[in-house]
Amino acid sequence: MPITQSAKKAIRGSLRKKAFNDGRKRVMKEVIKKIEKLSKTDKAGAGKMLSTAFKAIDKAAQKGVIKKNNAAHKKSRLSKLVK
Repeated sequence: MPITQSAKKAIRGSLRKKAFNDGRKRVMKEVIKKIEKLSKTDKAGAGKMLSTAFKAIDKAAQKGVIKKNNAAHKKSRLSKLVK
């Protein structure tokens, strides 16, 4: 358990950041799964959803939830899947 006041404050901040990061990661994973499922039946519909997926992936990379190369890998894999 934290003893000093600054350590207690740091824990509050890290919990808040964790909530935001978990949310970003969840949104990203959900849209990726939707596209993967949709690409099996409707490639055109999956292609339209691609921009929302790219936006979610880019935001996660920008905020440091995932790394830049990981984001590039995810985007490349999705675009290859939709084509």
